[in-house]
Amino acid sequence: MDSKMTSEQLAEIKVIKDGLRISKVVCTRALKTNIGDFFVGMSAAWDTMQEDAGGMGASLIDAMGDGEQNAAIIQSGMTVKQAKIAGLILGMNVDLQAGLHAVGGGAISEADHEQAARAIKRKYGSLLAATVAGKNGKGGDDT
Repeated sequence: MDSKMTSEQLAEIKVIKDGLRISKVVCTRALKTNIGDFFVGMSAAWDTMQEDAGGMGASLIDAMGDGEQNAAIIQSGMTVKQAKIAGLILGMNVDLQAGLHAVGGGAISEADHEQAARAIKRKYGSLLAATVAGKNGKGGDDT
């Protein structure tokens, strides 16, 4: 954080950060090959709660009073740390799926995909372990 911030400003940021809830994670990938591009996109809503206009469950959320809406979002939403973990899980699956599309399209061999899939799972496993432990890759807390 900027050292020029007052303690009141830092406290306000902490309150907002601690209260932040995320309801949806979106991941997309494009795998570019010599014979074409393979695009995959996935989104995941947390605990089936979706407050985006027109999204699944929007009418249920919209029908609630303001206090009920906030309570539903706070109870059902993810913390930033949970959203980071969810993003890694979804990202890994999108990466793997993009590779499968490339196999299906004849752009890469199944053997190449299996080798890439092992590396993808290993790298994401390492990132997940660090994120669950609250490390941002530099030894600091990133929750």
